[in-house]
Amino acid sequence: MRIDIATAPGSHPRPNEDWTAVATPSAGSGGTLIALDGVTPPRTGGDGCVHGVPWFTSRLGGALTELSASRREMPLTDVLGEAIRRTADAHRDTCDLSHPRTPQATVVMVRWDAGTVEHLVLSDSTLLLESPAGEVRAVVDDRLDRIPRSVRRQAAATDALRNTEGGFFTAAVDPDVAAKAVTGRTPASEVRALVALTDGAARWVEVFREGDWADCLALVRKSGPQELIDRVRAAESADPDGVAFRRGKAYDDATVVYVEP
Repeated sequence: MRIDIATAPGSHPRPNEDWTAVATPSAGSGGTLIALDGVTPPRTGGDGCVHGVPWFTSRLGGALTELSASRREMPLTDVLGEAIRRTADAHRDTCDLSHPRTPQATVVMVRWDAGTVEHLVLSDSTLLLESPAGEVRAVVDDRLDRIPRSVRRQAAATDALRNTEGGFFTAAVDPDVAAKAVTGRTPASEVRALVALTDGAARWVEVFREGDWADCLALVRKSGPQELIDRVRAAESADPDGVAFRRGKAYDDATVVYVEP
């Protein structure tokens, strides 16, 4: 088994709101991967939480890792729903969980054993699955991308569509959103490698168009996750004002996880 991880904040004054972990059992084959991308609150107005986004992603990520690794009989949607419930309960008495920007996160979750690779993706992070023949399949939840760019530029309009039918879904306070995630199962014999990317790392493909998903996975395998992040940072620095490549943030937190199960 090979596991490579890299993560970096978008700007150093701000903490990294991404969170990731890979857990493997002490005996036998298998493991679980979690990658979260915390949703940054607006510069004004806050998020109604006294703890903040990094606290939320670490609590949610810890619950997801524990449940997915120790309760292998639970479907990943149930794992996500229970982890959301636990995390909400941990700050329900101190924070305004009704705030539209209450701490929340995108989710990539993968669990594998000798027979099967299970996956779950919620919101705009990406999972890449490579077959033994080298074919790369991207698993995405594209509901946010379906919202017109003109709407996404308006924070209030975007918030009105957050976790609502016809809009898009994130892991926040409602366990029922777990049922909205993109899920699937693949025979383990059909997965040679997998890569989880938060959208700050996926910019290499989706924003800067430096290559396709197969190129992305090949780069990470050959040169490691940090090389992909370094290339994203170089592209961001070459266009700091977003003139050539329009994007919501000049620099974004970026996380890359590469696993050969």
